[in-house]
Amino acid sequence: MSEPPRPPLRPSLLDPLFAPARGLPGVGPKMAPMIERLLGTPERPARIVDLLFHLPQGGVARRLLGSISEAPPGEPVTLGVTVTGYRPPQAGAGKRPYRVLVEDPTGDITLVFFGMPAPRVEKMLPLGSHRYITGRIDLWDGHRQMVHPSRIVDEAGLAALPAVEPVYGATEGLTSRAISKLAHAALDRLPTLPEWQDPAWLAKNALPTFADALRAEHRPEDAPLPAPDGTTVATPARRRLAYDELLASQLALALIRARSRRGPGRANAGDGQLSGRIEAALPFALTGAQSRAVAEIRADLASDRRMLRLLQGDVGSGKTAVALLAMASAVEAGRQAALMAPTEILARQHLDRLTAMAGPLRIRLLTGRDRAPERRATLADLAEGQVDILVGTHALFQESVAFRDLGLAVVDEQHRFGVHQRLALSAKGEAVDILVMTATPIPRTLALTCFGDMDVSVLDEKPAGRQPIVTRLVSTDRLDEVVAALGRAIASGERIYWICPLVAESEYVDLAAAEDRFADLAQAFGDRVGLIHGKMPGPEKDAAMERFAAGDTRVLVATTVVEVGVDVPEATIMVIEHAERFGLAQLHQLRGRVGRGAKPSTCLLVYRGPLGQVARARLETLRETEDGFRIAEEDLRLRGEGEVLGTRQSGLAAFRLARLESDGDLLEVARDDARLIVERDPGLKSERGKALRVLLYLFERDAAIRLLSAG
Repeated sequence: MSEPPRPPLRPSLLDPLFAPARGLPGVGPKMAPMIERLLGTPERPARIVDLLFHLPQGGVARRLLGSISEAPPGEPVTLGVTVTGYRPPQAGAGKRPYRVLVEDPTGDITLVFFGMPAPRVEKMLPLGSHRYITGRIDLWDGHRQMVHPSRIVDEAGLAALPAVEPVYGATEGLTSRAISKLAHAALDRLPTLPEWQDPAWLAKNALPTFADALRAEHRPEDAPLPAPDGTTVATPARRRLAYDELLASQLALALIRARSRRGPGRANAGDGQLSGRIEAALPFALTGAQSRAVAEIRADLASDRRMLRLLQGDVGSGKTAVALLAMASAVEAGRQAALMAPTEILARQHLDRLTAMAGPLRIRLLTGRDRAPERRATLADLAEGQVDILVGTHALFQESVAFRDLGLAVVDEQHRFGVHQRLALSAKGEAVDILVMTATPIPRTLALTCFGDMDVSVLDEKPAGRQPIVTRLVSTDRLDEVVAALGRAIASGERIYWICPLVAESEYVDLAAAEDRFADLAQAFGDRVGLIHGKMPGPEKDAAMERFAAGDTRVLVATTVVEVGVDVPEATIMVIEHAERFGLAQLHQLRGRVGRGAKPSTCLLVYRGPLGQVARARLETLRETEDGFRIAEEDLRLRGEGEVLGTRQSGLAAFRLARLESDGDLLEVARDDARLIVERDPGLKSERGKALRVLLYLFERDAAIRLLSAG
């Protein structure tokens, strides 16, 4: 058996950039661990490239910015002042600071030093001397003060300073100024790299080379200008670097897309009779968006190209019905289909919903909890073609799972799975078409970064009869009123979710715990309260859900295990405790568990005040709208792309230089450029193609290089 092709070695000209940062001049045993803490990871030490990509967050201009009376609080300023007095801490006053009074013709200000010996302070700031100080002015007890100025220099020192001092994100013990010195040392190691961008495009947009862009960011000549919304205006250098990173990302996705479609495809759609009969028997009419998505998917299935399509729809938009009709098309063509869900609860729920709608289709379930005889029977029937649709969890990846002829794989909640898992499922058959679904509405810019290798269908309509959900904000101070209201709701036959952020009380985090909240509510409502959380054994979770669905319990206390897909149409009230701790998209998903039946529904966002600005904006957005796509765009604006879909999950982009909030317009340009490159030079063998290989290595998109080397 021949060995798989090894990835080509990284070009040697990049070696200086991937050398350890601890090898830079001036980095000794004390500083090295700080650099690792700031820029390294558990898997690899900090490197020169990590330092170069750690761009300044802003800059302080060395020119004098007005006077003491005009200096804006909260912003870095440089002022010329005269030292007029000392205020040393009183003996026995503990850790009180040393204060120095300085003034200019317009007013005075106090400089504050914690833990600094008096002789050192007085040497830096001799009484009566003129000094130039840089720092941030704050108001304390109505008086202006500057805590630990970042610079204190005389006339000669001021003349020697750079025009602008970059300000970096730092870590304890490693100052912004020290990082700046290291960055300058790293710039000296920057090799001459080939130009991977189109020269005409660079000239048209007046963008510098990659190396010049890095130098301009780390050695700025002008302080960045503020935009009207308070953010920083992106410089041409910053835009150039952002585009490099976005192009690397989009080119890697385009290569993956081309590879996944390179093999011969097979038509996976029959004459439409079976799917037509199933659609006609549905208890509802498809929305326009569902019909459009079904048509797009059928066209892909009928083609001899492999399908790779993302179906994204808001909560309750009807993705399951679309997936069923797609799978029915594959069965019409004499092939099989599989639907993979991230949890056993969702897999069983999919089985129930599909079985209710699927007519003559033969559907089976495969999970890690199946009894051995049952599992053997399912696998035997699957191999013989006696199963049309197999629903399951990660168990579908297992080597023992063999289809007779898998034609379509549907992956639910794609962001819970990595690209490799998706490819492993597609390897279970010949020319398998892939449909991935997500109920998390994704902003267009983020969809291009996470799922840029796919075509996209969007379900942006709700089926007729879906009830609006009234959303209210309630302080934890009124928790007793909430519980009393639930008692009245239970008496009138309502069913209620109560969501808590933790399973058990943490001694460090004062949050409601599901087990404790269950105990409290059980005291009030007895055995009408159930509990479900991720740490319970599978059979217990299933039993708790079944009791709630049947109405045996009226209140289900839960963690976010119910976030996606759980469907109990009779549930009409959603209480989310400590809502300020959840992300916007997650809150929207949780709220979508109600409003699924004929009755009006309510969502109570219980928060502990006072709320910060971002937390309040998040909850207000949720109160104002049920539009998941608007909510997703707002989530992107508030939190940035790294957190929108929760912690950085498999398959999500993690950009270091680009910011989708401000560089989203460059993303579409990068996507078009990447597709054109792959069409014209699929092996990246031209002069520009070779330079683009360097770009892919530089931004560590090595998987794309491996695809090229594997042919």
